[in-house]
Amino acid sequence: MGDTVVHLHKHTDPPAEPSTVTTLTVVPDPAPAKPVPLWIRSGRAVKTAVTHEHTKASARAMARHSLYTFNGGRIVARRTWDGRTGARYERMLRAAEAAGNYEVAQEWEERLQRFREARHRRRMDLLHSPVDAAKGALVGTGMGIGGLVALGVVMAIANKDITDVVTPLSAVIEFIALMITIVQVVWGPLISVGPFLALLALWSVGCKQQAAPQWALPANIRSSEGEPITPSIVVKALRDLGVPALARAIKEMGDAGASMLGPIRIAGCGVEVDVTLPSGVSTNEVQSKRRKLAENLTRHEHEVFITIPQAARTVRLWIADSGALDEPIGPSPLTTDNSMTANYTTGKAPWGQDLRGDAAALSLYQRHLLITGLSNQGKTVALRSLALWLSLDKSVQFLMGDLKGVGDWAMFDGLATTLIQGPTDEHVIQVTEMVEGAVDEMNRRIQAPPGTVFPPLIVLVDEAQVAFMCPAKDDDKRPYGGSKANSRYFMAVRKIHNQGRAVNVLMWQGTQDPTNENLPKLVREGAHTRASLALGTESQARMALGDKAVDGGAAPNLLRPGLDRGTLVVASDGITIPAGQSSITVRTHYIDDDAAEAITDRAKALRDGVTTLHSIDRGTEHDPLADIAAVIGDAPRVRTKDVLARLATRNTDAYGSWSFIDLKRVLDDAGAEPYKSDGVMVVARERVARALTNRNTQGSASTD
Repeated sequence: MGDTVVHLHKHTDPPAEPSTVTTLTVVPDPAPAKPVPLWIRSGRAVKTAVTHEHTKASARAMARHSLYTFNGGRIVARRTWDGRTGARYERMLRAAEAAGNYEVAQEWEERLQRFREARHRRRMDLLHSPVDAAKGALVGTGMGIGGLVALGVVMAIANKDITDVVTPLSAVIEFIALMITIVQVVWGPLISVGPFLALLALWSVGCKQQAAPQWALPANIRSSEGEPITPSIVVKALRDLGVPALARAIKEMGDAGASMLGPIRIAGCGVEVDVTLPSGVSTNEVQSKRRKLAENLTRHEHEVFITIPQAARTVRLWIADSGALDEPIGPSPLTTDNSMTANYTTGKAPWGQDLRGDAAALSLYQRHLLITGLSNQGKTVALRSLALWLSLDKSVQFLMGDLKGVGDWAMFDGLATTLIQGPTDEHVIQVTEMVEGAVDEMNRRIQAPPGTVFPPLIVLVDEAQVAFMCPAKDDDKRPYGGSKANSRYFMAVRKIHNQGRAVNVLMWQGTQDPTNENLPKLVREGAHTRASLALGTESQARMALGDKAVDGGAAPNLLRPGLDRGTLVVASDGITIPAGQSSITVRTHYIDDDAAEAITDRAKALRDGVTTLHSIDRGTEHDPLADIAAVIGDAPRVRTKDVLARLATRNTDAYGSWSFIDLKRVLDDAGAEPYKSDGVMVVARERVARALTNRNTQGSASTD
């Protein structure tokens, strides 16, 4: 306890009271700070020193340069061993045999045999070389001394001095003595410096080969993302993949695994290479380690795609340039070319770009379509861009149901024959009846005379999972949703999948998060073109694209939600897929609402005018002449077959079985007879409007 300090405060009262009061205030001293033990401070200092960046850098540098020297020695020893023995030839021989190239294997075997014969001759020559060297030395010494003596005799005669006879010989002896002296002087320092020079040479070899672990390399090398893909980098990435059989086979190959690789080809914003795996290594072992392979290649997981080509035991690697997939692609040709038109039969919709950077176009001719993916990944935009292109073919008719109901398809008002928008059960009922009306139209077309050509009818339902999961039932207790035999929406879609393609009645659906509950198996397998955005699991990917596509490398579950928005994995025969692959990855063009409205305005200008229905009238009183006027809309004239199709869509019960004779009877009775225009029977809006006016006027007069 500290000492207590007593403070005396004297308070003086007013003059009226002369007495004073003294107050004692006791204030304890603050407790002194407790000193930190020395051992704690020392521990903190040691921890700070150990974790300091300079300490880490120094430790990495020491480890790096030590391993450069050690591994440089291993490299030199390996090269020396290969140069003195037939190890290199044997590795090449085994690699050729492993690849099944027996002609090359035979060639390497012949080279090995020639090497062994040459080595045997050298060894036999070494046995005789000491005797030959001794004989040569004796002869050479004798001839050399004789020559020096002869030279001395000549010098003695010339100089007339007998002592010059030994002058050449003594000069040679002095030179030899000088060389011995120089060697004696230099030998000591050379012995001392020689080991350091040898270590320096080994360090230089290791440094050049970067023979050290990744963590010990300098920062500018360790973070070398985007470095060019070379054969050695690919082989090293495969070797370090963690597949023991693969690593062992690469180690045993004489060419260090280079024979596994095909040529590295530039492919769009990346490169592509085929890898033939050695015996004992399956393709799914490599596929299952996609992330580790990408990191070994200094790439992110989404920048490496692994597919299975036709060749056996082969995987195809597509490796993107670092960061290239995060850059947006260009605008859609639909927004840049105002003169573009579409052809349902022979054309292809410009959908986006593949990973190579080539244009990805999709044929829609007689193909049912299914696009799925997680919410907010660009499904509606991808589906809408196909409909926008097809709308530029004026022969195509649309029946549309948007069960989200937020206006994503509003621009098709005045272009689609039917457009139902909303998420409620009542909207599901309307969409179901719309699809059932398309089934009736399909049956009418099937019963038409052989050879009849029908205009394409696209039945499009976005957010189809809302329809499949709808709990509502009709008056007969039949559910609108579900996947049972009495489920109305399910059975209508199945009927179109079964027979609609032959008469150009096609079903397009967009749905979220595929499961057996919101996307029944029979429905998803009825689509010819199946595409998927980012998904959560592999099981969902199999539901979206099928087992064959996923087993072949399709992996929408590995796309990054949010970051890969608009990127689709497509399985279809309507798009060009590289040989041997079962799917292709497409980065779709983004068309915003304003651009979509501009495209639909161009599409409306190509047509005579379409009256869009926003509900389906069933079981109510109908007026044939008024309904004819409604489906004609603002167009001056419409072909009779188009009027029949629109009437059937408007009220299937009333007009689904109508033929040209029925239409002509109603128009003739009203005085609005159809007529030929450019060789085609048409119905004039003006005649129908006049007939309605006359009928209403006559009705009013009779009432009066």
